[in-house]
Amino acid sequence: MLRKRQLIFLTDVILFTLTAFGGAQAHIGMMLKNFVKKRQYITENELLELNALTQILPGPSSTQTLIGIAYKVGGLPIAISTFIIWILPSTVMMCLAVLSYTLLGQKEKFGQVLQYIQPVAVGIVAYAAYAFGEKVLKSKTSYWLAAGSLFATLLIRNAYAFPILILIGGIVSSSINRGVEENDLRVRLFSNINPRKIAYFIGVLLLFAGLGALINRTSPFSLPIRMFENFYRNGIMIFGGGQVLVPFMYTEFVEMKAYLTSDQFLSGYAFQQALPGPTFSFTSFVGGMTMKNSGASIYGQIVGSIIAVLGINLPGLILILFIVPFWNDLKKITRIKNSLSGINAVSVGFMGAAFLLLIHPVGINFLSVSLIILTFLLLAYTKVKTPLIILAAVLLGLIL
Repeated sequence: MLRKRQLIFLTDVILFTLTAFGGAQAHIGMMLKNFVKKRQYITENELLELNALTQILPGPSSTQTLIGIAYKVGGLPIAISTFIIWILPSTVMMCLAVLSYTLLGQKEKFGQVLQYIQPVAVGIVAYAAYAFGEKVLKSKTSYWLAAGSLFATLLIRNAYAFPILILIGGIVSSSINRGVEENDLRVRLFSNINPRKIAYFIGVLLLFAGLGALINRTSPFSLPIRMFENFYRNGIMIFGGGQVLVPFMYTEFVEMKAYLTSDQFLSGYAFQQALPGPTFSFTSFVGGMTMKNSGASIYGQIVGSIIAVLGINLPGLILILFIVPFWNDLKKITRIKNSLSGINAVSVGFMGAAFLLLIHPVGINFLSVSLIILTFLLLAYTKVKTPLIILAAVLLGLIL
């Protein structure tokens, strides 16, 4: 009976994966409908608690919430199976987009389509920054943190500024919004944590960062190793899900390291927005395109996609499976909850900076500005879904 329930759950995960458009906000509503009200795998309160947990963890919030449900249904085997089912379709599609990008780029019509697709992608980023900011900017402190991170990102242009700014945001918010000390609770919680697991978690990052620095840049293994460290590090630093992922990646991989061009980045992002599944699957495109631009073969591009997806998702996967057993205690610690507002405020600044950086390659002209504004207004004030906007942009590019 239990095994049958688990197989039904995996079937439901497949159906959810193929219809999960709209990003994390839409995904949580679909989980509530399909996994709580329809199948009753968990209670509504358990789902909301899992979603709250993902908000104070770095990584892909939709993916972590879904894995948390799977863990409650069938433990680690079902959780891992769910993770694979969830990321596979969109990841494969993004990898195929890389493999066909050069061929498509030779067609005149594709260039015309990009004139419509890329401003729409910038409009989507603008809306994400607005929606996320409206949700988390609730105090003067949060506004100052957002503004500070925006200007710091534009001025410093260094990937290691991100974790520092996130740390500052969490410390400032936690210090200002003080709560009751829960010493007994902390002792009980941290006494159950295995320090070896934490050492392994951080050790993976340090190992690949060290290897990337030591290996000769001309070695064929140098770029894949450095890429894994880059994506793994971003997976540790990204709070707020997919809407924060894109600004991080654009700033580091396009502006700082020039792994791919802004045109390539925007085209891939627009394509991902038209697919169901996790926003983090966009990393499959970034990883594959990075290897393509370095002169790698088709097999090398596939390896790049795999490295990127594993690197960005592993921290979130490890954390959710590590922390779920302690969540009942962890969610009661006030300082952890209070730090979230500062971390999210800093993330809003990152998103604002990404929007400003993305406008430059698209260009300031009547068509691009009109499409950016129209996309923003449609997402902000109508019920039109993102995939429909992307499809409309593609049709305009083909017709006009």
